[in-house]
Amino acid sequence: MKKPELLCPAGGMAQLRTALHFGADAVYGGMKQYGLRAFAGNFSGEELKEAVKLCHEKGARFYVTLNIFPFDDQMQGMVDSARTALECGVDAAIVSDIGAVVTLREQVPDLPLHVSTQASVCNSAAVRHFASLGCRRVILAREVSLERMGQIRRQIPEDMELETFIHGAACMAWSGRCLLSAELTGRSGNQGACAQSCRWEYAVVEKKRPGEYMPVCEDANGTYIFSARDLNLMGYLPELIRAGISSFKIEGRMKTEYYTAVVTLAYRMALDLLEKEGEEAFRAALPDFQEELACASHRLSDTGFLLGNPEHPGGAEGFHQSREYVAMAVSDAGAGEEARFVLKNRFYAGDRLELMESSGVHAFEAPRFVLLRTGETMDTCGIAGEIIAMALPYQVHTGDILRGPVRNHRK
Repeated sequence: MKKPELLCPAGGMAQLRTALHFGADAVYGGMKQYGLRAFAGNFSGEELKEAVKLCHEKGARFYVTLNIFPFDDQMQGMVDSARTALECGVDAAIVSDIGAVVTLREQVPDLPLHVSTQASVCNSAAVRHFASLGCRRVILAREVSLERMGQIRRQIPEDMELETFIHGAACMAWSGRCLLSAELTGRSGNQGACAQSCRWEYAVVEKKRPGEYMPVCEDANGTYIFSARDLNLMGYLPELIRAGISSFKIEGRMKTEYYTAVVTLAYRMALDLLEKEGEEAFRAALPDFQEELACASHRLSDTGFLLGNPEHPGGAEGFHQSREYVAMAVSDAGAGEEARFVLKNRFYAGDRLELMESSGVHAFEAPRFVLLRTGETMDTCGIAGEIIAMALPYQVHTGDILRGPVRNHRK
């Protein structure tokens, strides 16, 4: 099997560094304007130049998102941003609107273009059309099934790449073209300002019974009738490769660096195992990969439209997470040597922690540590941002992450 690209989200520089550290082949992120995640940290011109440089030093690629649906008065600004992105050395721009595609091909011809999932491409004729416009890749609509992916691949030019989302939050609207946020808050998702109104809890009110809120599809956590389940295609990586998908994309530019680390590492380990040892070994390790994905914040998941209609058409309730992010390494150290960590959440000496590093996860019992600000040896500290020194039984590299079991309470 040809190993596909693992494409990971970067809402800002911290997530970008984390994605690269844990094995991303490519990263996608936005500039301060014209992307569909206006409330992510995103990248200024100077930051974009640094981000691209970091990617290329790691042998990875950077794709910039210019995927709003622009009005005429926004088009020149998008063109100017595209020129800046090209000067920064990005490997491609992700674009949704066909007018933007045509304009950028005319005015910034050296900038490679990828067609966003927002363009709702779901057939081979559309892929061939974008190929004729000079686009190099199409990110398929999330409604395209596995069988149809294979059909599209067989009917398009060999050098035209296909990309699909394999993990993360999914929109309740067709390929993300939602108007709910714009209608309820005045913040348009198609302009990058989605308020995620679909994640809110809703009820029905009957006209003659004002004030009586009747839940529509209730469970113990509330009523979330518009909130689609998260996507998780870990179990279908071999089938997606056989279907001819060139790039596997993880959603999450609004997510934390810890989420980026967990999901990137899980798919990196899965793809590497699949390449080196084959599908049988991958299937045997699949429960472990799924358990790893559950360590990051997520809603209930399914396979979306990959096998046809979603298995669970109802709403998805709130978030779950089986591990807590407690610290990140800010220095290198050999096994048994003291490494420095920046504290994120409280843990205690004696807790069972895990070290996440670029090749896997290792468990150990947390020792006492030194609080560098005071030199005091401590069993616990609850101040995020403090720098601590601690010796682990494993080699540690800058960017490695410590995590522990989620605790409901501690006396």
